[in-house]
Amino acid sequence: MSDGGWANIYNLTDEQINHLDDAEKKMEMHDLTGAEEVLLAMLVEDGECIPVLSNLGNLYGKYFSEFEKAVEYYEKVLALEPDNAWARDERRRYQRYSTY
Repeated sequence: MSDGGWANIYNLTDEQINHLDDAEKKMEMHDLTGAEEVLLAMLVEDGECIPVLSNLGNLYGKYFSEFEKAVEYYEKVLALEPDNAWARDERRRYQRYSTY
């Protein structure tokens, strides 16, 4: 199991954790296309993976300024996990800039 500094509350596999780490490192290095490719490939494998959906929301909102897409991903998180305060706050932030 990965020895990350956080609790694995979503029961992610080691492979998923490694891919998420890879995507986050790519974002930090501003390899945004690479990060997007990793996250979208993960989404194909598990379309309801909350960490992937959240990271895609962050990628599209913060890095690509595609606010509508960011809102869509946060909506998906909230449909799966209505009490996710972080996703709700991020959705609200990007709704200010989108046409929703």
